[in-house]
Amino acid sequence: MLRLFLAGLAILCACLTANAQEVGLQPILQEHQETIAKSSRKTIKPAIDAIAASGLPQAQVMLETWGARDMWMRKSDGLFFSAEQAEGQSYVLTDFDTGKVVGTIKKSDIKQLKPNSGVRAMIGTALVQFQLTDPDRKKRLAALQSIQRDPEGALLEPLRASIEDEADADLRARKQRLERLLTIGYDTDTAARVAAIEDMSDDLSVDVRAALNPLVVTSRKAAADLPLNVNVAVILEPGSDSLSRDEAYDLLVASDLAAPPVSPDNIRTALAGYIDGGRVGGVPVAQLNTTTARARAYATLAEAGIVPALVTEADIDAALGAHVFFETYAEASPEVTAAAEKALEQIELKVGLNQSLDLMLDAISLASIYFLAAIGLAITFGVMGVINMAHGEFIMMGAYTGYVVQQFIPDHTLSIIVAIPMAFAVTFAMGVAMERLVIRWLYARPLETLLATFGISIALQQLAKNIFGTQARPLTAPGWLDGAWVLNDVVSISYIRIAIFVLALIFLGLFLYIMKRTRLGLEMRAVTQNPRMAGSIGINPGRVNMLTFGLGSGIAGIAGVAIGLFAKVTSDLGSDYIVQSFMTVVVGGVGNIWGALAGAGMIGFLQKGIEWMNPSNTLAAQTYMIVFIIIFIQFRPRGIVALKGRAAGD
Repeated sequence: MLRLFLAGLAILCACLTANAQEVGLQPILQEHQETIAKSSRKTIKPAIDAIAASGLPQAQVMLETWGARDMWMRKSDGLFFSAEQAEGQSYVLTDFDTGKVVGTIKKSDIKQLKPNSGVRAMIGTALVQFQLTDPDRKKRLAALQSIQRDPEGALLEPLRASIEDEADADLRARKQRLERLLTIGYDTDTAARVAAIEDMSDDLSVDVRAALNPLVVTSRKAAADLPLNVNVAVILEPGSDSLSRDEAYDLLVASDLAAPPVSPDNIRTALAGYIDGGRVGGVPVAQLNTTTARARAYATLAEAGIVPALVTEADIDAALGAHVFFETYAEASPEVTAAAEKALEQIELKVGLNQSLDLMLDAISLASIYFLAAIGLAITFGVMGVINMAHGEFIMMGAYTGYVVQQFIPDHTLSIIVAIPMAFAVTFAMGVAMERLVIRWLYARPLETLLATFGISIALQQLAKNIFGTQARPLTAPGWLDGAWVLNDVVSISYIRIAIFVLALIFLGLFLYIMKRTRLGLEMRAVTQNPRMAGSIGINPGRVNMLTFGLGSGIAGIAGVAIGLFAKVTSDLGSDYIVQSFMTVVVGGVGNIWGALAGAGMIGFLQKGIEWMNPSNTLAAQTYMIVFIIIFIQFRPRGIVALKGRAAGD
């Protein structure tokens, strides 16, 4: 008996399977044959929905074929096939249900379906539910991107169903996040939407705010009584700050709840159209030169029913008193709007905090650039008392050195590793030569030193133009410095800026080591404090000055390599940083590394703060910064960290 039962069950299952196979996709296509053949965006949606809802595996192939314009209709019976061109004007037809070739036919006996861009977009949306579970990761990713571009409530359930079987961890996380966003906007369960909003309240991404903002959009309305079936945001009082008296009455007029007021121009136009025997409403035309006369004539016409009646102040007050004014949410559920407003408040607070963090990172990054550019100037200016106006050109020389190195070493990482010591060597040698040939003869004459170094800077700029031209030269950063470190949609900083910050810290440590742990540093400190006493105990001030100037120039060259990675390398590169370098040294304290660090930090934070308050005008920000520094120097002329010794005395 059991065997007979099992046999009957097997036969029944086989019959059901056979029937299912017999149904196939073609009957659905035939049901919507006329619509599919026409392929109009206005009428095609029911056909696409029926195909997508069939759940048949061949539906995906059919939709993809249709979207690619490879689907054809046989004219003799109206059946749809996939077709590939064979020899001559013949085509090979393949059935969608069986996947088998059904024969070869002439092109004149079939019609190609060419859906327009609008229909193809609808086909693409329908394909999403199939692509979400496609074995090809690229198709699943494309499906998620398609949902993000054009979200629909119908895609929520297929998206949820695909999450459990998703093997790729990254795609699974993206699906879960996208499911939360679609739940917020399209789920019919209020509790589920509120839960999704609470889940995403810690997310600072723009798409989360884009999903929440429509939920709290309000519109102003007026009615005789407050409706019970709407989600009221606030009740407005006419004449208040949020709703003026005129705005309230205009709202009544727009809602066809009150008569529109008659303007003076409309009164003149109406009176001009009803002049009879030199009079209008019993008033002579010659007397219509006052507002009172025109109003009296218009009132007469209104009493006769010829023109609309005037709206008096009493009428306006009565209309405002007879109606209630309120704002309603576009979202019908009060629970959802309350949760959305709470989430947006939390997000806005966190966005503000993260914007402050982002501003601080930008300021630190800018300060590290200024510090790196000014550290060499701090050495020469502090120890030697030399105002080196050519300091910016040493930065420019370092950047060009990096460019030349990259012409011989194509590997960007290796070229930068080689360029840093090469730039130091080149600018160190140029600094020593400049000190020996020019600077040392002008130590007692600071004005002549300034003029001489300014002339040298102009000469070096022109020399660079003659050698490299006026066009910007590329100094390419290594590939691992591309992009940025992104914490969230608000906070990010480029890897190049991070590298410059690290380089600035390295040079800070290196300089402190030289000054505190080496003989050169000891001699530099001695010469800085009292050059005559240093000379009397066997220290050669001339040699110390030469090495100091060379060291400062060499560090400027390394700064040029770093700056050239993100700035344009031209002959004017140094001019963009010479002013900030001097401000950094003067504000921080002449001849003190900690002063240079403090000055760079102050200028960096000050400039970014001013730019944040006036982001549309960076030139104005620099102007305000210079004015502030001038005022600051008036109260603290020796800088943040004052120096003792010769420089302080000078």
